[in-house]
Amino acid sequence: MSQVRSTNVDARASLARLFAPIAADLAQVDRRLQTELRHPNPFIDELAQHSFRMGGKRLRPALLLLAAKAVGPVTDDHRTLAAVVEMIHTATLVHDDVLDEADVRRHLDTVNARWNNQTSVLLGDFLFTHAFYLASTLETTFGCRVIGEATNTVCEGELRQTAGAGNFWLPREEYLAIIEAKTAELCACCCRLGAHYAGADPAVEDKLRIFGRKLGMAFQIVDDLLDLEGEEETTGKSLGTDLANRKMTLPLILLRDQLAPQELSRLQGLFEESDANHGGMLVSWLEESSALQAARLVAERYAMEAAGTLSGLEDTDAKRTLIELCRFVVARNA
Repeated sequence: MSQVRSTNVDARASLARLFAPIAADLAQVDRRLQTELRHPNPFIDELAQHSFRMGGKRLRPALLLLAAKAVGPVTDDHRTLAAVVEMIHTATLVHDDVLDEADVRRHLDTVNARWNNQTSVLLGDFLFTHAFYLASTLETTFGCRVIGEATNTVCEGELRQTAGAGNFWLPREEYLAIIEAKTAELCACCCRLGAHYAGADPAVEDKLRIFGRKLGMAFQIVDDLLDLEGEEETTGKSLGTDLANRKMTLPLILLRDQLAPQELSRLQGLFEESDANHGGMLVSWLEESSALQAARLVAERYAMEAAGTLSGLEDTDAKRTLIELCRFVVARNA
């Protein structure tokens, strides 16, 4: 566990250092995104450029490029696909902000807050369709097919989460299945594409796919922790949305599963009442229990397992960066 455990770190500074081996490629991806998201219609152009600024960490393009560089050369196909996965990720964020009624993302107004829900839904659709068009410009259909499968799984995960909202008895296994679909699947897809288009053999491609999946699991568990205990000024996005929307995340599930019947009834009552004061009481209860720490340990275990999948790869700067990312995802504060 010590391989990935760390204290909170400044996300922006840490990622700038971690992404040094692919900095030039990421810069090209950003330029490609800006070019692809230009539009002659002023309103659409404003929306698309706003979504570009909301992109944030560029973790998914970085995973794709690092996976490529860990096993072979980075090509223009990789840079195209990196832009594609970032568009898809941004589209999911735009739609998520509608579902969560969030007002802030990356220290900016969300699209639904600045404009409205209808505009947000249509912008998300625009980003999805443009991403698939861009993927289709590659010489092979492999990328488009793999991204299509992953995106479908992401949507399934979101639907399962919506179906489970308000279910105090949501099983831990279902929570893990939801986050594997809605978050880990796209991370796995990025690593698989990076390896495949760098010419990796199927066994190595599968190793990197598993790496991305486990890293994505750790990332989402920490995201759910930050929604409870993070600071909006640091994270740059609306927090507390999981409790407001009565979503059972891992800390709450772990707390629920350790309580005696009388306390369990009280916890259920607090969870099922959409009252801001009750949300504060739930967070205090979580802080006083071992649930937050236990959830973080689960994230650390996934991150450690992710790092372990890379053991057979040649020791390169890209491989070392991927291992460092395992530490970053469990230590970040944004």
